[in-house]
Amino acid sequence: MNKVVTLAVGVKTDPIEHRFSFPWLFRLLVEEKVRYVQVGSFFEMYHLPDPFFRDLRRQAEGFGLTIQSVFTSHRELGGFLRPEKSFQDVAMANYRRLIEIGALLGAVSVGSNPGSVLRDLMETKSDGVQRYLDAMKSLMEYARQAGLQCLTIEPMSCLAEPPTLPEEIRGMADTLEAHHREHRETTVPAGFCFDVSHGYADSAGIVRCTPLELLEAALPHVMELHLKNTDARFDRTFGFTPEECERGIVNVSEVRRFLLARRSRLPVDIMVGYLEVPGPKTGRDYADSTLEAMLRLSLRHVKANFEEE
Repeated sequence: MNKVVTLAVGVKTDPIEHRFSFPWLFRLLVEEKVRYVQVGSFFEMYHLPDPFFRDLRRQAEGFGLTIQSVFTSHRELGGFLRPEKSFQDVAMANYRRLIEIGALLGAVSVGSNPGSVLRDLMETKSDGVQRYLDAMKSLMEYARQAGLQCLTIEPMSCLAEPPTLPEEIRGMADTLEAHHREHRETTVPAGFCFDVSHGYADSAGIVRCTPLELLEAALPHVMELHLKNTDARFDRTFGFTPEECERGIVNVSEVRRFLLARRSRLPVDIMVGYLEVPGPKTGRDYADSTLEAMLRLSLRHVKANFEEE
């Protein structure tokens, strides 16, 4: 019997940052019949008191929405890959706070990309990845104590931001899966929040791995998706308005077919793809006013091509 997997659309809250309120976005999502929200991080987030997040959860629930996930927006938890202990300590403290925030919001998962190795210190990558994996093992236990169900990791598009290559993706997943199996009663699993616009182009700009090839490597551990468009070299990211679909390479229907053909390998029964777009230029009167139309057009495209038969 084939495994039943439901594909659903959500929205990451990045485009409203410093631009519109959460209730403004929540009303739009209700009108577009979108249920799931992934809260993106913002600079003040780590210092706001608990009541702010409890109130945000109540607001979302008042609109009939589910805050399913929390995920970073600015690579701010990358300190584990840095050689300086001070950066590592800040990353650990902030990641633990993000886990607490996810629990306050009622989220199932909390996640981040691992961060960046400094380009002039690429020889530190191996040690940095090991520090990151050691930190994640500790955070998997902290997340279990907080009441979350999983932590998520985002594979990226360059060798300075692991995991990128299929072997890096599989290696990181296998290490953390083995740790969870050994400590199943005290940890949550760590999986992937996979961005369908992330492939790998080398230093000459030659595409070595397509997004679907990387998705294939990550598939048994993919907990959620970022639905985003990009160009042929993964140089720019954008949404799914008619104009953007003309210049983008991401075919949402193809992603849907790819997932459903391999549904037996997916670790979840509901796969939420979060529309993740930066929106128009921030802080311009001629640009901010276009966000609503951009979101609605992109949402209608991904809903028609990801959710529906």
